[in-house]
Amino acid sequence: MGSQDDHTDGTGRRALLGAAMFGAGGAVLGLSGTARAATAGSAGHGGGLKSLPVPTIIGHRGASGYRPEHTFGSYQLALDLGADVVEAGDLVPTRDGHLVCRHEPEIGGTTDVADHKEFADRKRTKVLDGVSTTGWFTEDFTLAELKMLRAIERLPANRPHNTLYNGRWEIPTFEEVLKWQDEQTRRRGKQVWIYPETKHPTYFRGLGLGLEERVAKLLHKHGKARRDSPVILQSFEPTSIQRLNKLVDNPLVVLLSAANTRPWDFVATGDPRTVADLITPKGLREIAGYAQGIGPTLDLVITKKADGSLDKETTLVADAHKVGLILHPYTMRNENPFLPAEYRKGTGADAYGDAFGAFKRYFATGIDGVFTDNADTGVLARQDVVNG
Repeated sequence: MGSQDDHTDGTGRRALLGAAMFGAGGAVLGLSGTARAATAGSAGHGGGLKSLPVPTIIGHRGASGYRPEHTFGSYQLALDLGADVVEAGDLVPTRDGHLVCRHEPEIGGTTDVADHKEFADRKRTKVLDGVSTTGWFTEDFTLAELKMLRAIERLPANRPHNTLYNGRWEIPTFEEVLKWQDEQTRRRGKQVWIYPETKHPTYFRGLGLGLEERVAKLLHKHGKARRDSPVILQSFEPTSIQRLNKLVDNPLVVLLSAANTRPWDFVATGDPRTVADLITPKGLREIAGYAQGIGPTLDLVITKKADGSLDKETTLVADAHKVGLILHPYTMRNENPFLPAEYRKGTGADAYGDAFGAFKRYFATGIDGVFTDNADTGVLARQDVVNG
């Protein structure tokens, strides 16, 4: 999940809790038939979106509440904690055309690149989707050079405990993720799902590094470009999803930021519409013509008051469902600063609030799933709802 969106002890307890949630075949214990992890399917075919439990728990960049994001350590832990789908990953290209998994093409905040004196002269200031950004960019490195770097925690103020794991993992490629998905499916005896995103596709197409063709080529190579393949593709740029719709048959999701924003591809082409236009019944019908779902920011599902507390539930869930679209909003996190005001406890930036209460409120709207940095919390919150 991209920059448009936008901690803790007991790691052993969390791992044990995640393991305890699973019985034979990986089914989540205590859930009804409609909220049970998918168990069947080959490495390439996941039975389609309807095989996923509802609400679906999506590990946002893995288990990024507990490990540096977009690493195999984070992805692996998300599965261990019960995530139904792992967002692996945000896809950006290298100079030599490989796809790698990073939150953004600028990697100064998510890797140790600043510590590598040999790359000091790669630091640049670029305009990324209209924003002047200074740092190190994946498109200025070969894959071999990026493999020399190691991942670090992106939010150390909120997740100081995650810094323990700085330097343990390298940057994964998308092809490595596809192979990892197959290996995990075999190991766990249940189909593992992933949810990659094309990042800044208009920006990269302007550099001659089109993302969609590269994604499609790898999906076809690994036999994962079918409608029932366990790979959901997403993007904040509707035209990227439209392009993917012509290249692959995978489930597709349009990500939606704040109502008053414009997707960057709209800005680039002079399309005056905002996200507010896209979430009208007309806009949703248009999206349903080329995608199977939307990924709205949570504020589009329930608005917030000036003090940060929840205000009114919108009609977005009902309107999207009327045209056959699923909704996977983003992003649920356990720490106070990321929760609605009424669910915060104290003022600590790294302290947990009442995340279970917030999950319950959002689940009550009828959403089909949610992106979360804390998959174990999401799984338990879903169990609370399903079991009443």
